[in-house]
Amino acid sequence: MDDFWVFGYGSLMWNPGFPFEKQINARVHGFRRALCVRSWVHRGTQQQPGLVMGLDFGGSCQGVAFKVAPEHWPQTLNYLRERELVTRVYLEKSLRLHLADGQKVVGLGYVIDRSHEQYAGALTVEEAVEVVRTAVGQSGPNAAYVESTVAHLRSMGIRDQWLERVVAGL
Repeated sequence: MDDFWVFGYGSLMWNPGFPFEKQINARVHGFRRALCVRSWVHRGTQQQPGLVMGLDFGGSCQGVAFKVAPEHWPQTLNYLRERELVTRVYLEKSLRLHLADGQKVVGLGYVIDRSHEQYAGALTVEEAVEVVRTAVGQSGPNAAYVESTVAHLRSMGIRDQWLERVVAGL
């Protein structure tokens, strides 16, 4: 592998938690950002799950690509696996990323496993608001996660009307 890229589409965009040498806006095709994962650890519990982002099938998703220096590859991969694969709701995938500068690279991303019991599927705005409003996990309140993600998307010039309606309902 010549380069190691990581694709962030949720909290990794604003809280990557690993060292990187370059950050650039990127798009992946064939997947869309969705608030479709019942969080049992970071933003909720098994008794009161929260909701976090997943890359679900269909459409495209704008996010952030992080280029990681070779000396940081092993610890970054270990960190990401501990963070993203804690309940195995995500599948670790190599994704074709279209960088904002026109380059096409392969990057590591985490895609929702639709067969996993934590997959929430398509929810209405009202259903999502009800969950997000009260859930809290190891990483803090669910509402803070969704609000931070929407704020970061806006700062990148990305509008997600469905997520913005969830935030407005909190």
